[in-house]
Amino acid sequence: MKAVASMTGFASAACPTALGRLTLELRSVNSRFLDLSLKMPDDLRGTEGAVREAIAAHLARGKVECRVSVARGAGEAKPLLNPDALAQLADLARQVVRSLPAVAPISTADVLNWPGVVETPGAEPDALRTQVLATLSEALSALDQSRRREGAALSTALLAQCRQVEQIAAQLTTRIPDLVSAVERKLYERLEKALGPALSTAASLSREEISERIRQEVTLYALKMDVDEEIKRLCTHVAEVRRVLANGGAVGRRLDFLMQELNREANTLGSKAAAIEMTHASVELKILIEQMREQIQNLE
Repeated sequence: MKAVASMTGFASAACPTALGRLTLELRSVNSRFLDLSLKMPDDLRGTEGAVREAIAAHLARGKVECRVSVARGAGEAKPLLNPDALAQLADLARQVVRSLPAVAPISTADVLNWPGVVETPGAEPDALRTQVLATLSEALSALDQSRRREGAALSTALLAQCRQVEQIAAQLTTRIPDLVSAVERKLYERLEKALGPALSTAASLSREEISERIRQEVTLYALKMDVDEEIKRLCTHVAEVRRVLANGGAVGRRLDFLMQELNREANTLGSKAAAIEMTHASVELKILIEQMREQIQNLE
């Protein structure tokens, strides 16, 4: 079973190369899809495709920044100019001047940035590629551990919030019969006081018939404010959150959907609230669910 992982993490790795000491850093934050940004020296551009493939094979979601740098030491091979590349660039520059006489001449920086102009003796492309990918593999392993630690912490927080949701649901289940009875009694008294005299005057109904009619209306109202089904669905969704976290893997999208369903039930509880306790419970549930949703946005 794969552990739950966050999309937030940082890792770095380094190794010596013919170009100098190579350092590779990986940073990731949450994103709906895999969004990869890669920054590396021109000397290593030949490895860019392989680096992208390796990261995409390892990570499914997240905004990932991969930064590769090379620090040249005193004993490292010094970069040299490639005469053939320089001659080719000079020939191209002359052709441009013939076609566009007014164009500005190329600068030293332009020359040095031209692919192939600067070379480092001993820096074999295949050897560099192997070293870069080995360093990347080490950094990805460290990033994976970092994201799993963060994922475990988020899972613990989510489970604690699940318990809070269940506590609110349990308190509501215990209190609702008394709340409903109190509302029914108060409503019955008000309806009888307001409608009893009018109905007895306007129609040939006995007192018992009027009371029965009022009781029917109160019963219908009580049925409309019944939230037993919503509480059961709320607990069912919480149980599913627990199951998804226990199974592990890529849980973010599934949990995000469950938060929508939990929020729907909390809203329904609020719309049916006939007592201040039910209103407070609905508000507390919605706050908890929103906090859970914010945490889930970071999960892969």
